[in-house]
Order: sequence, then C-alpha cells, then structure tokens
Amino acid sequence: MKILLIRLRLIGDVVFTTPAIRALRQRFPDAELVYLVERAAAPVLSENQHLTKLIIAERPRGFRRLIYDLQLAQRLRAARFDAVIDFHGGPRGNWLTWVTRAQTRIGYSMPCRRWPYTHLVRRPVQTEPRHSVMNQWDLLSSLDKSLAAKPDPQRDSVEMSVNVETHLSVYKKLIAAELIRKQITAGASRTLAKKINIVVVHVRVGTPFRQWPIEFFIETIVNLAAFDPELRFVVTSDPADPSTTNQIITEVHARTGRATPLVTSADHFGVAELQSLISRAALFIGGDSGPLHIAATTTTPIVGIYGPTLPTRSSPWRSPALITESVDVGELPCRPCDQRHCEPGDFRCLRTLPAIKVISAAKRALTKQLARNLAT
Repeated sequence: MKILLIRLRLIGDVVFTTPAIRALRQRFPDAELVYLVERAAAPVLSENQHLTKLIIAERPRGFRRLIYDLQLAQRLRAARFDAVIDFHGGPRGNWLTWVTRAQTRIGYSMPCRRWPYTHLVRRPVQTEPRHSVMNQWDLLSSLDKSLAAKPDPQRDSVEMSVNVETHLSVYKKLIAAELIRKQITAGASRTLAKKINIVVVHVRVGTPFRQWPIEFFIETIVNLAAFDPELRFVVTSDPADPSTTNQIITEVHARTGRATPLVTSADHFGVAELQSLISRAALFIGGDSGPLHIAATTTTPIVGIYGPTLPTRSSPWRSPALITESVDVGELPCRPCDQRHCEPGDFRCLRTLPAIKVISAAKRALTKQLARNLAT
C-alpha cells in the first residue's frame, strides 16, 4: 500500500502531524509512507523513522510556480498512490491531492475545497476549544476505522529526530559562544545529550498578531539572570532580522553590567540545530510559533506565551508529566482571533500580557526541574 501525506508548510503544523504519521506506521507496518512538504518545514521530518520517503515541494515565484507544479503533479501521478491524506487543506494541497488520482483521497469538508476528495471529514466548529493535533488525527479514521480513537498526548506525543552530526555542530557552536567549555572526547554521546544551564528564548514570530513586545523579553531575561546567576541565555529570532537579537543582547548587557557569555544569538541555527539546542537547554520561552512546537518534541521545560491563540488549541502536545507552562492573556472579547485583522487595532492581547507573568512561570518551571533533578 502506498500512502501520500500532504502538509506543505508551517513548522508547527507539520510537527502536529507527527503523531498521525506514527499511528499510520503502526497500523500499516509494510506500507510505503511518503510525505509532501515544502523545504522550510522539511527538517522536522528529515530524520523521521516512520516515513519511507520525503518529497520536497519548492515554492518558485510567478509563472515558474505553474511549470514546477505541473512537473510535480506528473511525479505524484506516476507514483500511483493508493491513498492520499491532505492535512493541509489549502488550494495547492487540494490540487496536488486531486492530480494523484488515488482511489482514496481524504480531506476536510470546507466550502469550495471539497471537490478533490473521495472522503470528506468535517472540521470542528472554530469556537470549539480543540487541539490542532486532534483535528489532523480526525482524517485517519477515513482510511481505517481502527484509528478513530482520540489521540492522547502521553501516548501520541509529537516527535522530531536529529542526527549525531547536527548535535555535534550545535556542541561546537556552544563552545565557540563560550556557553560550554568541555571538549569532545571519545564516546561523547552522553556529552552531546547532556543538559546545560541555558535558557533558549525565541523572540520573533512570523506575524505581528503573535509578537510579544521585545521590551518584555528583555525584562524577562534580566530578571531571570538575577534569579539564577548561573543561567546563560540563547536568543533566537528570524535569521533575516538580526537587529532584534542584537538589540536584546546589547540592552541585557547594559542593564546587568555583564558581557558575553551571559546572552548570545542563535539566529544562524537551522531548524534541526534549533531542536538539538532546545533539547539540551534548561528552559525554552517563546510565543505560539514553530520553535515552541519544536520544543514540544523535547523533554525541556517550556513556557509558552499566548495572545490571539488559545492554549487549548495549540499548546505543546506532549506528556503531561513534562513541565509545561502556558501563559495566557485571559478573556478578551476579540479572542480567539482570526489573525487577519486586529479589531481593536493595537494588538492588545500581547501588549497587555505583562512580563511578570512570564517571569513567574519561568521561575516555577526552573524550580520544578531543579527539584526533579535533586530527587533523581
């Protein structure tokens, strides 16, 4: 049996499909599982042991997109898939599902987008507080009724693997940044996996709707540095916007009177390297974006920051036994937001979420983890 899975983009949304990938492999151990994804999110799945093959869908611009997609369509049709599950549901995913001519084509029942599918799954009403992982999982039962049971974050957690070379690359970068001092020795696998006293802070998301003010991030880092002088901080952002991390580093050093290696940048880390970095950290802090959900694939404590989105829909999907703090702005008449237009016009859902709430959550997470470390 050949099954094609489609989720083209957005790192967090691709992470959300990984429990479904594992469930399909367990149900169809001999199936050929192929995943179609765009390049930006591909590192999430590049080391996924449940997939047979990964197909990268490029995003050329203008007329070249049409030529490229026609060629991609020929490849997909020639592969003769038995079933397609379209986790994406967008226009491009619609069309690529249809051109496969697979006997079973599963997708969401949405206005003007039902036509490519042989099996339609109703999307829950938007006001229903339901996690995105569960929405993606709904598609599986159309392929096999035994997969109808609801996913459980303890059993069906998200996952992402990286190779040893990636761990080694991160280790060397941390040495260069003076965040760790040990050198690699023979039999270094334990050293590469060892937790270190750093906090990874992701400060820039892809939309202003989810952007917590930079000043609040600075206040959080300064406060935590005073709370535990042994902590070091790695700031991550959009690689195309190094000015943000430079601003934070400069301001934190000015307020604390301490220079590098108190805080440094990881803008030059790729997606796989970011997962490796977070997996070794003492804590991750960030808004509802791809890095938050990459963090969910590790055992590292997490502090998630939520403004327009709801934790019930997009909190880290992992074992409840792991330390996860969701800092929520609370009730607002315009929340949850469709993130197309800010009704008040001032993005108040995150601007009114004070730094002290995130600081308190971070201190709780660090204290809980310390207590667990002492107990083992």
